[in-house]
Amino acid sequence: MASLSQLITNPPCTIKRTSPATPSCPFLPAQARAPLSLCTHKRTPAISCSAKNQNSQNDNDSLNRRDVLIGLGGLYGAAAAVNTKQAAQAKPITTPEITKCGEANLPQGAVPTSCCPPASKKAPKLFNPPGLDTPLRVRPAAHLVDKAYIDKYSEAIRRMKALPADDPRSFRQQAMIHCAYCDAGYKQADFPNIELQVHSSWLFFPFHRCYLYFFERILGKLIDDPSFAMPFWNWDSPAGMTMPAMYTNPRSPLFNVFRNPAHMPPKLVDLDFGDKDEHNASHDNFSDSEMVQHNLRIMYRQMRTNSSTPELFFGKPYRAGGPVEPGAGSIEGIPHNSVHDWVGDPEQPNKEDMGSLYSAGRDPLFYAHHSNVDRMWNIWKTLGRRNVDICDTDYLDASFLLYDENAELVQITVADCLDSERYMRYKYQDVPIEWKDMKPKVKTRQTRSLRPKSTLKEAQFPLVLDSPVRATVRRPKTNRTELEKLLKEEILQINGIKLGRDVRMKFDVYVNVDNHETVAPAVREFIGSFTNVPHKHRHDQMDMGIETSIQFGLTEVIDDLGINGDETIEVTLVPRNGVGKVTITSITTNLSG
Repeated sequence: MASLSQLITNPPCTIKRTSPATPSCPFLPAQARAPLSLCTHKRTPAISCSAKNQNSQNDNDSLNRRDVLIGLGGLYGAAAAVNTKQAAQAKPITTPEITKCGEANLPQGAVPTSCCPPASKKAPKLFNPPGLDTPLRVRPAAHLVDKAYIDKYSEAIRRMKALPADDPRSFRQQAMIHCAYCDAGYKQADFPNIELQVHSSWLFFPFHRCYLYFFERILGKLIDDPSFAMPFWNWDSPAGMTMPAMYTNPRSPLFNVFRNPAHMPPKLVDLDFGDKDEHNASHDNFSDSEMVQHNLRIMYRQMRTNSSTPELFFGKPYRAGGPVEPGAGSIEGIPHNSVHDWVGDPEQPNKEDMGSLYSAGRDPLFYAHHSNVDRMWNIWKTLGRRNVDICDTDYLDASFLLYDENAELVQITVADCLDSERYMRYKYQDVPIEWKDMKPKVKTRQTRSLRPKSTLKEAQFPLVLDSPVRATVRRPKTNRTELEKLLKEEILQINGIKLGRDVRMKFDVYVNVDNHETVAPAVREFIGSFTNVPHKHRHDQMDMGIETSIQFGLTEVIDDLGINGDETIEVTLVPRNGVGKVTITSITTNLSG
């Protein structure tokens, strides 16, 4: 019988820009490859889905369960192809004509403003990528740049802020892009009664990548430097865990007054920040070295344990006419949402600017934050051979309308942005990634007879989460073999999470703990959190709130706790923010694919 290593496939990533074209999915082994028609992408560019991606910092963690794509059965490629076939009657999300952008529904206390872009005199053009002979722009870590770079970047932002308010390239208009796409300024092109939302689904990463791409190109045009690359806030590394100094000078155009004054340097960012609650208070007592260790283990949990499949990382599928916020991926919740909350000003009615989606783009720090979020996409694709982009035409053909550096309206698709180096011509400065091996520590190695016994009340569903509760959840299979673990991830899913969109929410999730108050977020039994940054429905719709879900990877957790033979796990939910303002329908487990 072939060894596991012989079953691994790792072909190079190829993206073909031909029209028309039918891409293949080369990460499927030849004997298990689905018919090409199941993975057809008709729009230019055509995409070949594969296991090895372009943004490669080789990671040699051989035969780690989240470092292999097993050829046997085609695993994730086959699943992606089947999903595409099942979705044949569905449609990709597309942005309507910008003249149909309507008044966004801003939260109470917000200054009334229009989030819609100025109208274009021309029809939108299709995205035309820079040629492969275009020099790569290198986005630097914000804490490592020199004075010359800071001066250049500051001047670019100053010029952007000086543009007329109705210029689509102006800082004001660029900030409003986030408001329009995130606070229901747009309805779906083919479903005019349903809003378009770019959070809490698989659109989160590609939308923000496209948004930042044009923002960066505009900056370069304004200072006559097409090679200019924007910085990233390296909050996942100890050296970059404070707010970058260039953003804290009150005389700089990079400064923003609406930030939390208690979080200025040398305060270290808390990547599990939960606003003012009992849980976060303990974080405030951390020494700097403790906070660094805490953050690194949070990053491992989110980037590895909770990102072991494409859906866990990117988020739930989002198709035209379907549920608007089906479920966020691992990084969107933490650290993305938590950093937004950490920066926002608690003295403002909605924690403006960074603490609310409608206003976040007004803070120049937003773009450095999202640059690092975007960097996580590239890093994730180097962490394991099954960490591949989604091969689903409803994903690849989803599109957005954005203005470029020449003030021309562009239609760009998700397919256009998958390869940031080859077709957007930028990459990130190589810096240490200290969290890659910082696995959370187990508090108590368990057996069925010695499993911790919680004294919390048993959850009754549907559940109003107004206090800590526990729920006994049956696992899909016990005593899974190593091959079974490699082929399918065990997943915990919390279903039917209902809350108002303007509710700032965080609840924590634990597995097999007797006393959650003694378990820190950097401990293995703490498997993650659900978070919500406030945003609203369209003004002409009744605010029925969000109904969404969240998923967590369990395979590594089950192994580390030593409970592979157990038929059930005990899940503890602890509300930290928005207590009593969320309802949960059920908690289930399943196997991926």
